[in-house]
Amino acid sequence: MKLGVYTAVLHDRPLPEALDVIAGLGLDAAEINSGGFLPPVHIPIDDILVSQAARDDYLALFEAKGVTLAGLNCNGNPLHPHPAIGPKHAEDLRRSVRAAGLLGQTRVVTMSGLPGGEPGATVPNWVVNAWNSGSLDVLDYQWDEVAVPFWREIDALAADNGVQVAIEMHPQNLVFNPPTLKRLVDRVGAANVGAEMDPSHLFWQGMDPVAAVRYLGPLVVHAAAKDVRINEDHVSVYGVLDERFRRLSPEEDRVNLGGDEWVNEWPSDSAWDFVALGRGHDVDFWTRFVDALRDVDPDMAVNIEHEDTSLGRIEGLQVAADVLLRAAAPANR
Repeated sequence: MKLGVYTAVLHDRPLPEALDVIAGLGLDAAEINSGGFLPPVHIPIDDILVSQAARDDYLALFEAKGVTLAGLNCNGNPLHPHPAIGPKHAEDLRRSVRAAGLLGQTRVVTMSGLPGGEPGATVPNWVVNAWNSGSLDVLDYQWDEVAVPFWREIDALAADNGVQVAIEMHPQNLVFNPPTLKRLVDRVGAANVGAEMDPSHLFWQGMDPVAAVRYLGPLVVHAAAKDVRINEDHVSVYGVLDERFRRLSPEEDRVNLGGDEWVNEWPSDSAWDFVALGRGHDVDFWTRFVDALRDVDPDMAVNIEHEDTSLGRIEGLQVAADVLLRAAAPANR
């Protein structure tokens, strides 16, 4: 089993220094962002796509640091209906699949995407409680006319490049839980599309990630280590579907998501928060999670994704690495 870090949290430093951090944590793998919501800071993807020398030089960086390249990450919305966002994210995904194949990688992480609710829309439409017939009409359009044709194309491209595309089951996407992941695979007839098992988004939706691994079985092809803390005092009033986010102004530090879409400010009295491993669920849970993944694939890559805003970049990685290493230790078997 490979234990590593998704290096987006280390985009403040060059790749060699990021790899030093990972090795210093006692971990042995790195997952690299290759486009989508975030720029490809740690991979010269244009060069990788055209130059064998560039690919050799890039892989040599990992070998020199004793850290394995364990997947590319192109999280974005490839089905976004706005012409400034969806087509770019979709092309980033295609380029990531090709780059992965050229680098000898077998995993590209992404999201399923979310279309608009009807032809001509420019804003995505997430239907989660389809109690009325109009909502089912939206879902029929999103699945049949947008998602299935796109993902058939991506599945074929992945097969041509020897890659498995690992979909993060993320809210505000068509695929946001295990049944919708299976639905996509079944309706596409996909052989090269599976799941990236990120427990964090399952936690706050009320799911058990270990049960999700058992349910999906061999469809789980990659994993993230990311925790969530449910804030009971607040969730009892707001619930987990909470829209109290603040729009950040152009003068404030904000993250662009493509086009004119930006990350908003999180509520201060939030119903739940992303936290470092162990601050939401203890080592016993993470041991059971790692064991479930190992049962599916003993060589699974499990990469820490750090988004705990109460901890610094290195501090958060240290906390998470300690928990993950203990969870995966032979003494816990």
